[in-house]
Amino acid sequence: MAIARLLTPSEIGIYSVTMVLLGFIATFRDLGAGQYLVQNKELSEEKMRATWSVQLALGTFLALVVLAVAVPTADFYREPQIFNIMLVLALNFAITPFLAYPNAWLVREMRFGSIAGVRFIGALVHAASAITMAWLGYGPVSLAWANALTTVASIIAIWIFAHPSLPWRPIVHGIGDVVSFGGKLTVTSLMNTLSGGAPELLLGKMSSMLDAGLFSRGQGLVTMFQRLVMDAVNSVALPYFAKQSRESGNLGVSFLVAMELVTGLGWAFFFGIALMAYPAIRILYGPQWDDAVDPARWLAISCAFAIPAAICPPVLIAVGAVNDVLKATLLSTVVTLIATAIGTQLSLLALSQCLIVSGAIASVIWIYTARKHISFAIGKMLFAWVKSMLVALGASAASLIAILNWGWRSTELLVPALLSGTGGLLGALILAWVTKHQLWLEISRVALMRRGRH
Repeated sequence: MAIARLLTPSEIGIYSVTMVLLGFIATFRDLGAGQYLVQNKELSEEKMRATWSVQLALGTFLALVVLAVAVPTADFYREPQIFNIMLVLALNFAITPFLAYPNAWLVREMRFGSIAGVRFIGALVHAASAITMAWLGYGPVSLAWANALTTVASIIAIWIFAHPSLPWRPIVHGIGDVVSFGGKLTVTSLMNTLSGGAPELLLGKMSSMLDAGLFSRGQGLVTMFQRLVMDAVNSVALPYFAKQSRESGNLGVSFLVAMELVTGLGWAFFFGIALMAYPAIRILYGPQWDDAVDPARWLAISCAFAIPAAICPPVLIAVGAVNDVLKATLLSTVVTLIATAIGTQLSLLALSQCLIVSGAIASVIWIYTARKHISFAIGKMLFAWVKSMLVALGASAASLIAILNWGWRSTELLVPALLSGTGGLLGALILAWVTKHQLWLEISRVALMRRGRH
């Protein structure tokens, strides 16, 4: 909220394009070594040292790569601020292994309390440093320094909260196993980065940094669900499914439960954003971002179509199906790139609409892939979707009432937003209770646990 008012749309666009470019390099940061450590069924000291060796070597190497390409990249986009951003982020690449290695160990041990503490400290440092530097006039490089300082703070916090006792001496033996497993996941991450960043890259080159910034802000609004919910879900999902795979091998029931929870939350959120994008963007980011409202509406719809696919990769990685993860990612990426290429040629709004098609096709691809390795009935999944859709409609009722009373772009912001938020929460809870949705069952379970403690 603060950065959107301290930096201009063009400055946000410069940073967004740079981060997308570096995202391609970042996919090679540990070659999937962290996931190798998490899912490995028989973890030894040698395997841990091999994991650390891969992360350390790649962090150093990629920092040098970023330094080497900083000048050519800035010249290509004719934007000197890209050079400064890349210098700072090269430092971040060099120090990230000292966070990634103990963090992967915490995930495997399912020490989510410690992980939460580290992330909370990192979030505070990121917000404080980014806002302070932007306020002092450092422009988009403020966000780069915020990333680097966040990594430093998180490294310190992980030692305070977790006291990790890990083998740190690098070795060569065993690196091949890490790279063999993680290399496929790295290619998968590279394709995800390509499909996710292609719109901003093409807009920044073929249109303007302004359009890239507007798309980034609209996408930033809808991807709050990714940051607030799915990042947390994925942190738990991979070690949880991996543990179940090691112990029982039957993941069908757990997969459907996770699908119902994720679609219930996701569709409620995305329907709300599609309806209330204008007051949300005005309140969060200010009037300079009004042109991002309509793209944000369509991006929310595209995310709603894509959300069923979100729970598939962790469960497939947990069972070791990395080849099929790679294939599904490749197909989804091709579809997304085609949609992006078509949409970019037309307009920013058309681009957002084209991504709806690619999101729907991606869900079909991932669910088909998941069924090859996990036993679950399509009928039960569709029934879970019906319940989630009803919850989402219940959450949307208040937003529809607000639109009928104040219109799509009213000068009144707070009252419609409050009505939509509080009414949406109440409507979602009522429909979750009526349908016996997994969200309601989970809330009831937590309430019983807390009551039992007292």
